[in-house]
Amino acid sequence: MKKFFYLIILFIPIILSAQSHFSTVKLGMFDPGATDAGFIIGYEGGWYVDNNFLMGYSVDWFNKNYVDQKFVSQINDIYGPNSTINELRAKTNLHSIPLMGSISGNWLVAPKTRAYVTGAAGLEVLLIFYRDYTNPNDSKLQGAFDFCWRLGAGIMYELGQRSDALVELSYHSSTPSWQYDVKDPNTGVKHTFERSYDMSGVMMRVGFRFYF
Repeated sequence: MKKFFYLIILFIPIILSAQSHFSTVKLGMFDPGATDAGFIIGYEGGWYVDNNFLMGYSVDWFNKNYVDQKFVSQINDIYGPNSTINELRAKTNLHSIPLMGSISGNWLVAPKTRAYVTGAAGLEVLLIFYRDYTNPNDSKLQGAFDFCWRLGAGIMYELGQRSDALVELSYHSSTPSWQYDVKDPNTGVKHTFERSYDMSGVMMRVGFRFYF
C-alpha cells in the first residue's frame, strides 16, 4: 500500500499544470546485477516550479543479450550438468523499460554551473525473449514487472538561455521475476523455475536538457 501512495505522489506532476517545461535526453552505461554493463538511453520530461526545483517523468531503454547463469545453475541442480544444452536454454534477450515519476533539486555552485540531486520511483517493465526448455532453438516472449526506484546526483552546465549539458551518476533498484513449470519427460514430475532479474545497479550518463 505504501508503494501505491508513493507512486501517486511522484506522478502528481504529470497531471498538474505548470508554466514552464523541460525535456532531457540522457545516454550512458548501466551495470545491473543480472547482466554485464551495457548502453542505456533515456528521456525525461516535466515542469520546473522555479530555478531550483523540477518535477517530471522519465522512460529508459536498456537491451542485453546474455546467458542467464543463475538459470543454468537451477537446471544443473535438478537435471545434472549439461553445459552445452543448458546454456542454450538460458540464452536471454532482455529489454528493460523503467517508467518513473521524478523530482529534482539544484543549486548554483559556480558561474553557469549547478549541482543537483534527483529521486524517482515507478514501474520496471521487462520484455524477455527466452528459449523454450524442451525446444531450446525456439524463442518465446514473457513480460515481468516490479516496483523500481532511483537516486542520483549530477552537474549541469548552462550552454545557453534554454539549454544545459549534464553529467549524472545514479543508482537504480528493482528485481522483476516470473515463474513457469517444466514437466520432466522421463519421470513426469513437474518442476517450477523462477526467473528473477536483478536490475539493480549503477548508471553513469551524459545528456542535454532543453527548456521551453
